[in-house]
Amino acid sequence: MLTAVTGINWGDEGKGRVIDLLAENADVVARYQGGNNAGHTVVTEQGKFILNLLPSGILHPDVTCVLGAGMVIDLDHLAGEMDAIEQRGIRVGPENLKLSDKATISMPWHKVQDGLEEDRLARKGTAFGSTRRGIAYAYSDKYRKKTLRLGDLLHLNEKRVQDRLHMILESKNLELAGCYHQEPMSYDALLEWCRMQAGQFSPYICDAGAFLQQAHDSGKRIVLEAQLGAMRDIDYGIFPFTSSSNTLAAYAPLGAGIPNCKLDHVVGVLKAYSTCVGAGPFAAENAMSEGWNEQLRKAGGEYGAATGRPRRVGPFDCVASRYGLACQGADKIALTKLDVLSSMKEIPVITGYTLDGVQVPSFDPLSDLDRVEPVVTTLPGWQKDISGCKSWDELPKEAKAYVEFLEKQLGHEIQFVSTGAEREKFVLKGEWL
Repeated sequence: MLTAVTGINWGDEGKGRVIDLLAENADVVARYQGGNNAGHTVVTEQGKFILNLLPSGILHPDVTCVLGAGMVIDLDHLAGEMDAIEQRGIRVGPENLKLSDKATISMPWHKVQDGLEEDRLARKGTAFGSTRRGIAYAYSDKYRKKTLRLGDLLHLNEKRVQDRLHMILESKNLELAGCYHQEPMSYDALLEWCRMQAGQFSPYICDAGAFLQQAHDSGKRIVLEAQLGAMRDIDYGIFPFTSSSNTLAAYAPLGAGIPNCKLDHVVGVLKAYSTCVGAGPFAAENAMSEGWNEQLRKAGGEYGAATGRPRRVGPFDCVASRYGLACQGADKIALTKLDVLSSMKEIPVITGYTLDGVQVPSFDPLSDLDRVEPVVTTLPGWQKDISGCKSWDELPKEAKAYVEFLEKQLGHEIQFVSTGAEREKFVLKGEWL
């Protein structure tokens, strides 16, 4: 069975929580896009883990994890992430982690270029809110055919790879020296860096697509893991305030390495309120006062898993969520962090937008989203701790009414409701996987 887990909104919906749960019964978990510019947080009996590149399934000893062809991989960051979780007793080796030979390498200059350009834009007040981890520049060079793929590390002694390195470095030095007045980088240093990475990662690099195809054909349970959410998709998100890859479920088999395979399920993940990291239009933060927003931010611990930046927050946005749900085509929905709302006497929900006093019929990423005004409906809170609830029937009636109101607004059943950060704290409503 092939299942993709995707974000319906701006990212940070709690996908790691859901993937970790599905991984208990999975054979393979594969990341299919993005890099280390976002993170998934998973809480287990061993504590809290923040994963930027490693799939959330790495915390399960019997699961094989894959970094797919559609990713851009910062190998220095990956090495540090592997060391960090190994120090906490999590085994990581070539037998349970496979790196696609077709994945793009995030080269040392990509972070440099990202930071220089973001600084230049910031001085003009037009910065994108980049994580400065070089993701956009790695993807840009991928499409310009001016970077390396992981498989090239296995052939560094071959003339064709060394010729490409010379060509790439010459081009990059022209950019960095001509545009940003940086000192040129040396070929010898670059080749040595590549040899160092090959020395560490050669045992992990393989034809991950062939591995996934065999697993799929033999009936294994495969979970495909997305980074960020629909609003950050390069084509269908709030461009230009997006990521540089396709975050949608439709891309999942392609980015993982099995483009001929079809998904059996798409799990769309929503948070019980709205959050956003980075720049761009975000109507939800204007629905309530900043004092209300800060209270919610503290209650939910809303700080970026990759950056530590305070997340922008607001009430659940039904308008944006309907759009994200349509983009992802989810047949299953997981709602996370319902417990964060437990202390509220009244809970606001955004049920519409107006622009210049006129109702906006739907979410349109090409429209003037910066100027829309959210229409808020207020529901009664439950003001009870729900973390101990083991079934849907045990939830307070107000909590159930809140979830059912969201279902009606979205036109879709919600089957999974998270009632706490720990693995076992959730209830099921309807048929799950």
